[in-house]
Amino acid sequence: MVPADQGGGVMRADLLAETITGLDEALAAVDAFDRVLVTGLLRPQPAQATGLAELANAVAGTPLAARTAEAAEKAAAGAAGEDHFIALAAARTALLGSVHDALMTRVEEATGRTRAEETVAPADGEHAANLLAAARSWLSDLARTGWQGIDHEVVSGAAQVVSAMLPDPALRRPATLLDGFAAELAASCPGATLEHIPERRWADLWSRALLLTLPGVAEASASGTATGRLLPLGVDLQEHPTAAQAQVHAVFEPADGTAPRLVRAAVAVPKPDTVVGAGVWQLLRPHLSLLTAAGEGRSMDLTDMPITAEGDLIWSDEHARPGEPADVFATARVALPTAADPVTAPLDRHPVRIAVPVFLEGYTAGKDDDGAVTFTVAGHPLAVDTDRIPAAGPLTPEAVAASGACVGLLRWDDGSFSVQPLAVEATVRKKTVALHAGGWAGGTADKAGAKAEKAATDATSVLRERAGRLLRK
Repeated sequence: MVPADQGGGVMRADLLAETITGLDEALAAVDAFDRVLVTGLLRPQPAQATGLAELANAVAGTPLAARTAEAAEKAAAGAAGEDHFIALAAARTALLGSVHDALMTRVEEATGRTRAEETVAPADGEHAANLLAAARSWLSDLARTGWQGIDHEVVSGAAQVVSAMLPDPALRRPATLLDGFAAELAASCPGATLEHIPERRWADLWSRALLLTLPGVAEASASGTATGRLLPLGVDLQEHPTAAQAQVHAVFEPADGTAPRLVRAAVAVPKPDTVVGAGVWQLLRPHLSLLTAAGEGRSMDLTDMPITAEGDLIWSDEHARPGEPADVFATARVALPTAADPVTAPLDRHPVRIAVPVFLEGYTAGKDDDGAVTFTVAGHPLAVDTDRIPAAGPLTPEAVAASGACVGLLRWDDGSFSVQPLAVEATVRKKTVALHAGGWAGGTADKAGAKAEKAATDATSVLRERAGRLLRK
C-alpha cells in the first residue's frame, strides 16, 4: 500500500486474492490438452479424445470454434494434419491469453494504473516458406509421437531445420526457440523412461514454436522512437549455467510532456559456467550502459531511442547519455502511479509473462519456519518470491524480511500472485538503508562483490587465452 499523502495511489492487495470467474476452467481445459500431448496423437485413446473435446468446448462461441472442433475430431481419429495441429495450438494459446488478460485486468484494478493504447503491426508476407514448412512438419511429428515417445532420432530432426534458419535474421526468433526446445528434449531422451514430464512447459514451447512458423507472426512489431528522461526502477537478473539476461524496468517521461509510461530494456549474453555471482555483470555491462546508471542510481536522457509498441527499448548507446541522480523510491512514489503499463503482443499473452512493477509501503513483513517471506498489506497477505533474488547483488531475503518499503515485480504463478523484490528500504541502526538487486550492476566496493568480480576477470582471461591458442592452432 502506498499512503495517499505521499503522492501515490493505494494498491488494493485484497483484489489480488479474489477469485476470477472462469480462470480455473480455462486452465483446466489447457491442462486437459497438455495431457493429450504426453502420449501423442499417432494412436489416440479415449482419454485423449476427451481432452481434445475439452479444449474445443472451451473456445466454443469464439472465432476459433469451428476450426478447433474439426481439428479435435481429426486428432481424436488419428488423422490430424499440420493445419489441425495449428488450430489446436492457436486455441490453447488463446485460452492462456484470456487468462493473461483477466489477470492483467485485476492487476490494473489493484494498482489503479491503466494500459497504454494497443497497436498491432501488420503481418508481412510469407518468408522462407520452405523452412517454416519444415519446422511445422517436425513439430507435427512431435505431437504424433508424444513426450513419452521421443527419442534421439525424432528430436534430431530439428537440427537441419535450425541450421538453415539461424543465418537468416528474420527467422532467428523461431530458430532459437526450436534449437532450445530440441536441446531440452534431447537431454530428456528417451521419453519412455521419464519419471516426470513438464507438461505445461513443453506444451507452451510446442504451441508457441508452431505458431511462429505462420507467415508474419515472427516479424518484429511496429516500433517508434523515444525522447525524454528514463528513470530506472530496478534490474531483474536471470542467470543460467551458460547464459545470463538482465532486464531493467523503468519509467519513461517523454520530452513532449505526454503521460509517462513503463518501459523495459534488456540484454542477454552467453557465459561460461565458471562465471557466477557478481562476475556476471562484467559480461552484461558493456552491452547496456543503462545497467551502470541503474547501479549508480542515475537517470538517463534518451534521444530518438528505438522502442517497440510493447515498451521494449532497443538499446543503443548512441541515443542515450547519463542524466541526473534519480532515487528509485522517489520514482516509485511519485512517477510510477501515473505511468501507463505497456501493452502485450498477442503471442506473448501468457500468465508466466506477467511482471508488473509495483511499489509497496506500510506493510508488515513476516517469515515462517521454512524461510518463506510474506508481506501483509492492509491486512491481506501477499507472498514474496525471494527465490528470484540474484546472488549478484546486495539484496538478500533477510533484508526483504526486515523491510518497510519495496519496489518489485508483481507476478502470477501456481494460482496466486506474488511479488519479486527489486529493491527494499530497511531501517538499520535508526537509519533508512536502500538495497537493490541490481546494486552491483555498475560496479561495487563491497568486499563480496569485488571478490566475485575479480574471480570472474581471472576466469574470463584464462578462457580467452585458451580460445586464442585454439584459434592459432
